[in-house]
Amino acid sequence: MKYEITGDNLQIVTIHLGAGEMVYAEAGAMNHMSANMRMEAKMKGGLLGGIKRKFSGESLFLTEFTTTGSSGYVAFAGNVPGRIKPIELHGTEFLAQKDAFLCAESSVNMDIAFTKKLGAGFFGGEGFILERFSGDGTAFIHACGDFVEMDLAEGETVKVDTGSVVGFDATVGYDITRAGGIKTSLFGGEGLFLTALTGPGHIIIQSMNIANLASALRPFMPVSTSGRSSGSGGLGGLIGD
Repeated sequence: MKYEITGDNLQIVTIHLGAGEMVYAEAGAMNHMSANMRMEAKMKGGLLGGIKRKFSGESLFLTEFTTTGSSGYVAFAGNVPGRIKPIELHGTEFLAQKDAFLCAESSVNMDIAFTKKLGAGFFGGEGFILERFSGDGTAFIHACGDFVEMDLAEGETVKVDTGSVVGFDATVGYDITRAGGIKTSLFGGEGLFLTALTGPGHIIIQSMNIANLASALRPFMPVSTSGRSSGSGGLGGLIGD
């Protein structure tokens, strides 16, 4: 498998497959493909696997893409302005925010993981459920905004705005911490809590999350006399609901 990522903040990944190779993707993520590419919806991992994906914000079914005969290509894109990041796995594990999965090689396993601490689940911005990728191969994740990547040393901690964590190695500790004193927490504009990531391991942070994007656009959405967005679909309809 070979791939190329094009674009800046509206990125698309094109994956070139040889005969017999297969990738699977989130339903609806395909943008275009060669004529000899075959796609088939499957409940990967059976019913239990499908239910787990629903809890992580993904679809019940995944779509498998294989070539018929010679080599071919298939391209995938995210549903909001943001970046695509390849995650190389070599018997390792990587955890990502809910709904981050875009596509992956057939040798990559996707499952869910639960935050280990109650406080992190309630206040850490990602909730109790994260996506877990393992195996040998490449997975592609997508999230809103630009990405900042850091390699944390053993015991090194970085505090991140709640909800701005894209993903991290399974060796990284994930917890929440107070943003500051009572006055700072209430009036500092950063909320009551921050997410604390402690090394060792690699982490990915996003410059803007989808909640902040929706909040920034809300004042510019057309509003009907009932006070709700007049858009029947797209982002306008989503924000108005």
